[in-house]
Amino acid sequence: MFHEHQFPCLHCQPHDYIRMVQHMIERCLLFHMSRDDCVKALEKHAEIEPIITLTVWKELLKENKAFFQQYFQAISRAVQQ
Repeated sequence: MFHEHQFPCLHCQPHDYIRMVQHMIERCLLFHMSRDDCVKALEKHAEIEPIITLTVWKELLKENKAFFQQYFQAISRAVQQ
């Protein structure tokens, strides 16, 4: 069965779909968004199911612990100012 999509499809191209979600999360990080803000933005603007965003986020967090520790510290300082 062939499906034609504008973007990668989770069912047809799961690897490409997950990579696309990862890139979208990385863009959210450039805008200093929290995890919850990122989940909401991807759901609203890209129709990505929250469970998928959360799963990819969790894997990125596992792979990049030091980065995320610094990231969370930076955005918490920005909120305090």
